[in-house]
Amino acid sequence: MSERKVALVTGANKGIGYEIAAGLGALGWRVGVGARDDGRRAAAVQRLRAAGIDAFGVPLDVTEDVGVSAAARLIERQEGRLDVLVNNAAISGAMPQQPTEVDLATVRAVLETNVLGVIRVTNAMLPLLRRSASPRIVNMSSSVGSLARQSGPEPDRTAGPVAMAYAPSKTFLNAVTLQYARELSGTDVLVNAACPGYVATDLNGFRGVRTPAQGAAIAVELATLPDGGPTGRFFDDAGPVPW
Repeated sequence: MSERKVALVTGANKGIGYEIAAGLGALGWRVGVGARDDGRRAAAVQRLRAAGIDAFGVPLDVTEDVGVSAAARLIERQEGRLDVLVNNAAISGAMPQQPTEVDLATVRAVLETNVLGVIRVTNAMLPLLRRSASPRIVNMSSSVGSLARQSGPEPDRTAGPVAMAYAPSKTFLNAVTLQYARELSGTDVLVNAACPGYVATDLNGFRGVRTPAQGAAIAVELATLPDGGPTGRFFDDAGPVPW
């Protein structure tokens, strides 16, 4: 069993996921780079190792049951446990996503990755997380999933265009986060949602105003919470985000 703390970050071959892996690796952690594309995954691992980070590749498509189970077996075989799971993999879906015009296939595809993928990976990795002394689960959400910020007399106008598939997927993910936190209350597993802010990534056509490293900071913070820290909460860099 690895003596270092071990993390798995899904969708870690680029963008925020890569920077989360880099941030945890800089703390001396051993980091699994979860990604479905073999070439991009290998390139990310090579780049992280060149920076002195103890990284290893984890073939992982969060939409496939067989592949997710295989990823859990790989981590069990190589590491013996998992200390942190960061569910970062997500897609935005084809645009535009006006509610009255959206293609239902787009909604299904986004939910399959952004919500069902999180459930699938979390359930596969929980037996390994339970072997950790301080297990943490971080779900990468977004303020566009906050009902409080998207409603009322002055909804958040920084959220970009209406996104019938993507935005509700993050609301659903927030609810999923709460359900896990409720079931796991009284255990050492802390489960929280994180909002990285409006980060420039290919998900938004690089229109964001924050860097991937800035967006990754809150995930690293929640991944390294002390024992007895908050669980079932939603945070960004400024603190709690309203549901």
